[in-house]
Amino acid sequence: RHMGQPPDKILYNEKFITPVEYMQEVLKLNPENYVSVMSLLQYPYWKKGEYEVSDNWWHNKEYYNIPLDVFMMIAKKSLRAGYSFCIGGDVSEPGFNASNNVAFIPTFDIPPDYIDEHSRQLRFSNKSTSDEHGMHVVGYQNFLGKDWFLVKDSGAGSRNCKKSSDLYGYFIMHEDYIKLKMMDMMVHKDILRDYLPKFEN
Repeated sequence: RHMGQPPDKILYNEKFITPVEYMQEVLKLNPENYVSVMSLLQYPYWKKGEYEVSDNWWHNKEYYNIPLDVFMMIAKKSLRAGYSFCIGGDVSEPGFNASNNVAFIPTFDIPPDYIDEHSRQLRFSNKSTSDEHGMHVVGYQNFLGKDWFLVKDSGAGSRNCKKSSDLYGYFIMHEDYIKLKMMDMMVHKDILRDYLPKFEN
């Protein structure tokens, strides 16, 4: 409605192809290979449910609800296997520091030891955590016993540094920020394969 009619064809390498052909032949992406997961206490774990946010306006109930420790394990397993993944969550927090290209949970919000499924659900239920933005996670590294994730982002905050910087278009997200403030994840189904038998359907 806001962007106008999508193009029937696009010009790529001096040849007109459809957007679907571009996805299949150039990007070689198959949407059927990707699944969405969430980690919320309001639903039973190991069942599918609806991710109740405004962006899920079609009320899709195909989100796999998994425990938070598995949610975090899948994130790391995906990157180690060579698969990037998408996350969605809250980016309007004091610890989301766009000027320094970093996202973390400050201790005045909640100490790290108290970040768990309950603190996560509380913030989602009282709407202090919302689903504001989707991002692309492409790597992670352990530093001083904590994992930091490399996030490729379309938001302006990821481009606040100089264009010559290695972080231009990216920022670093602490694992605690993902645990507390990133509410859903889209991953390749191969990463979830070992867990799929736990789901009834």
